[in-house]
Amino acid sequence: MTTAATPLSERSAWKALAQHAEAMKEVHLRTLFAEDPSRGEKFTAEAAGLFLDYSKNRVTGETLKLLVQLAEESGLKTHIEAMFTGEKINTTENRAVLHVALRAPKGESIFVDGVDQVPPVHAVLDKMSDFADRVRSGEWKGYTGKKIKNVVNIGIGGSDLGPVMAYEALKHYSQRDIIFRFVSNVDGTDFAEAVEDLSADETLFLVASKTFTTLETMTNAHSAREWALASLKDDAAIAKHFVAISTNAKEVSKFGIDTANMFEFWDWVGGRYSMDSAIGLSTMVAIGPNAFREMLAGFHAMDVHFRTTPFENNLPALLGLLTVWYTDFFDAQTMAVLPYEQYLKRFPAYLQQLTMESNGKHVTLAGTHVETETGPIYWGEPGTNGQHSFYQLIHQGTRLIPCDFIGFYKTLNPLGRHHDMLMANVFAQAEALAFGKTAEEVKAEGVPEALVPHKVFEGNRPSNILLAEKLTPAVLGSLIALYEHAVFTQGTIWGIDSFDQWGVELGKVLATRILGELEGTGELKHDTSTNRLIEKYRANK
Repeated sequence: MTTAATPLSERSAWKALAQHAEAMKEVHLRTLFAEDPSRGEKFTAEAAGLFLDYSKNRVTGETLKLLVQLAEESGLKTHIEAMFTGEKINTTENRAVLHVALRAPKGESIFVDGVDQVPPVHAVLDKMSDFADRVRSGEWKGYTGKKIKNVVNIGIGGSDLGPVMAYEALKHYSQRDIIFRFVSNVDGTDFAEAVEDLSADETLFLVASKTFTTLETMTNAHSAREWALASLKDDAAIAKHFVAISTNAKEVSKFGIDTANMFEFWDWVGGRYSMDSAIGLSTMVAIGPNAFREMLAGFHAMDVHFRTTPFENNLPALLGLLTVWYTDFFDAQTMAVLPYEQYLKRFPAYLQQLTMESNGKHVTLAGTHVETETGPIYWGEPGTNGQHSFYQLIHQGTRLIPCDFIGFYKTLNPLGRHHDMLMANVFAQAEALAFGKTAEEVKAEGVPEALVPHKVFEGNRPSNILLAEKLTPAVLGSLIALYEHAVFTQGTIWGIDSFDQWGVELGKVLATRILGELEGTGELKHDTSTNRLIEKYRANK
């Protein structure tokens, strides 16, 4: 009997999948659909407001059986329970991984070190709700007594990508008399453009940094402080125009922020999993506490589905297993996420951090080098824009790029035939990728012989289609949780820690050292290339 402790390549399901994959590489989706007319109904699953059609994947019932077996041999069920019950599965940092607690309903209990984490989560949610209501109603006034008209979120990584994505995704539900801006890049242009047309006496800054020492975030925060004081003139104004999302009360107070306006989150929340914590304060101010809680309910619905549903009908498990299938057995290096919904324009960028910071690892939990490829590159753009950009490569290029199409039955902005045209493209693209067009079909259209090879579509290019009724806060929550748990599924199979990110540390350390050298004149002790670049910058800045 194989177990999760057995090296991946030695698990019986892995060996069987390797053999099965060799046979499947010669099988075309045209054949699979011809042999099973019910395939389009059979390879589907539904949960938490999302419908998944994965029939256009290069899989059979046997493939799915072996993938589920691999999940079982890898201990996925045990790992899921360990996460949901607060075990410290982030072993390299000795931390629990409890983003699921951020959306657990009142009355549920999740313990870490003997302490129930759900009550403090709801205490912070209630505090956020009160604050959001005061800002939205105009009760919260700036230093000069004016209503807040502008909210600027300052963060980076998960403290920025989640809030930006959520604001854009749920803009339809946002309060339109408040302008929302987001600053993350330490490039001064990002801050300068964000406040160019704003008035300090009507602007509120939300500074998101757990330690309140994050270099980029605090550099921008101090620039914001100087910008505000240039107009407001009094240090006492800071408490009316800045709030903190942090755990470092000392630094927050030192900055001039009233610690009563400090919103807490916890070590068991990773940055890329934090948008439904206090990090989502800008989202709550934008859409209101009720809609924010609807989003949390969507997250929770997918959490329950992932925890309780057999893997063969489990949406996150299926997406995660299919990613392993293509990454490790078909040499797919990238995955395209293609939302046919303009409001989701930042969703692929959000997924890039969620997926690649989580699973971009070359070392297993046991400290050994991984045996297989991990962490495919995620990318994408909203349709139909991408069709006039990179779809050529997906259709006729030499690389296999599995695609996730995301669409909705109803649009939030009905306008003539627009939505029917949009959705026609979703279904058409998936069909074209799967079935292509043969040389015989091209010739039958009367295409000149010399052009025939250029108009052949090989097809057999896999895709998933995810559908929901319309983009609501609850559906957005379900969609995000779907990918969170798909990432966890992949990491469990590969035996890696999906919740640390040591790979970002070295660059940070070196940047801090080099910053001092750029601002000084001391001796340089890098390689010859880096030394020369620093010297050239010093001479020309």
